Amino acid sequence: MNWIPLDSINQLEDINTHSKPILIFKHSTRCPVSSMAKRNIELEAVLLPENIQTYFLDLIKFRELSNQVSELWKVKHESPQVLLIYNQECIYNSSHNEINIADIVMKIEEVTS
Repeated sequence: MNWIPLDSINQLEDINTHSKPILIFKHSTRCPVSSMAKRNIELEAVLLPENIQTYFLDLIKFRELSNQVSELWKVKHESPQVLLIYNQECIYNSSHNEINIADIVMKIEEVTS
């Protein structure tokens, strides 16, 4: 899996104007549940479309950026958390043990077909 580090507000602007779905994973490097969720995403990444951009947000280093994510896409902050951004909206979000790549893939297929 090719994670793109999410570490600037400028990236949020780019994500918000992108014409294809983008996946953001918000990860707490101090949380074992978050580490397990990250591992599960990486194991199931082969199910994701090849061209999807996947961003990784380290919540410990970039808490303010995480707050901006919550504000911009009107989602409650959770960790771990996955957001699917498309057409300037968060069209899917899930957290903790509810993170499921198959659900994300179905949502991507729904908006791109």
